[in-house]
Amino acid sequence: MIIDVHTHLNNYHEEKVSSINECLDSLEASMAKSGIDQAMVLTSFKVTPNRPSTASVIEAIDGRDHLHAIAGISFLHYTHNDLREIGDYLRSGLVKGLKLYPGYEPFYPNDSRLKVLYDMAVEFDVPVMFHSGDTYAPTGRVRYSHPLHLDDVAVDHPEMKIVICHVGNPWIKDCMEVVYKNKNVYADISGLVLGDFTDRFEKYMKGQLEEMILYAGEPAYLLFGTDWPISTMNSYVKFMAQLDLPQEKKELILWKNAAKLFKIPV
Repeated sequence: MIIDVHTHLNNYHEEKVSSINECLDSLEASMAKSGIDQAMVLTSFKVTPNRPSTASVIEAIDGRDHLHAIAGISFLHYTHNDLREIGDYLRSGLVKGLKLYPGYEPFYPNDSRLKVLYDMAVEFDVPVMFHSGDTYAPTGRVRYSHPLHLDDVAVDHPEMKIVICHVGNPWIKDCMEVVYKNKNVYADISGLVLGDFTDRFEKYMKGQLEEMILYAGEPAYLLFGTDWPISTMNSYVKFMAQLDLPQEKKELILWKNAAKLFKIPV
């Protein structure tokens, strides 16, 4: 069993616009090829011809019980109507979590404007995922996406479940401390590479993650994710196989932690 907690139906090569259904077909083909059973589909903080809305993703994955939506939210532009729509999706179980994009948008995660979203996440007991670390776009501002900023959020909202995406890369040690200190904080390993891992970088990241687990203990906080289509699923599955961990700990990362956190019946 493998659950990928971090995929998208976005077009990242904007000179070629694929339809949402074409992206969905590619996602499912990649999952089948890589042996991935379930996936969380994250929407963006903005809606464009290249980035489908949460409503569009929910409609597209309807009837596909192996796919689950995570609602991306814009800090700068969310409206009262957006909150009502997201609340309805959470109430009906159509959305399994929320995603915010500090770094891509200029805000710190402890901004008071977000309290209403955090209260909603606690009320419906869903995790809030945060972009963390380097940004895919050079226009991002990484001072907003440092994982240490999420320590404030974890302390102020101890009942809210937090996911630090990309293990805060390149600030993996700082992510390690936030995860170790706060029992309501998780991290996913997605988006560590563009495309496939090279042998050299795979060896480097293997050491980083093994050090994180050695420091922070039993990896009940770590989640398998790829950031497909930015990163390839096959390469990530191979990377997991290289980790020097007992099989039971790999299974925590590969699916058990995600199934519990996102309430996925498996």
